Amino acid sequence: MQRYSYLLIIPAVFVLDRWTKILIGDHLAYLESIRVTTYLNIVHARNMGGAFGILSQHGAGRLVFLVVPLIIISGLAWYVLFKALPFSQRLSLTFVLSGAIGNIYDRIAYGYVVDFIDFSYKGYSWPAFNVADMAITFGIGLWLCCHIFGQKTR
Repeated sequence: MQRYSYLLIIPAVFVLDRWTKILIGDHLAYLESIRVTTYLNIVHARNMGGAFGILSQHGAGRLVFLVVPLIIISGLAWYVLFKALPFSQRLSLTFVLSGAIGNIYDRIAYGYVVDFIDFSYKGYSWPAFNVADMAITFGIGLWLCCHIFGQKTR
């Protein structure tokens, strides 16, 4: 069991992601926003496209953002489970996989991904994001650190 304990990250991220998105849907109308600090807002946004809303206006883009992530998730799951990797790299890919599962769930269930964390500064705004996006970003960052600082796969 201990060998696969890293897989507990998947349901943990998924549940946290679902819970936060449900809270947003239950308490904020679409596009309603709450200012938390000068730079942080909580907003009920819906991403119909890919990362940062890419291809959100194209019907074919919706199919692409269902099929391609499902293929990537399948490949990533195989890689995490069966490839000989150091624990830190396996952990990083598990975070990426967790976030991808959270976002693909939204795409399949609703046709869009709920985003709600919005940073802005002097009229510039970073695209809204969610817990699944944070898991993906953390996983990619950890993966890069593993490679930059010399940890090699077995």
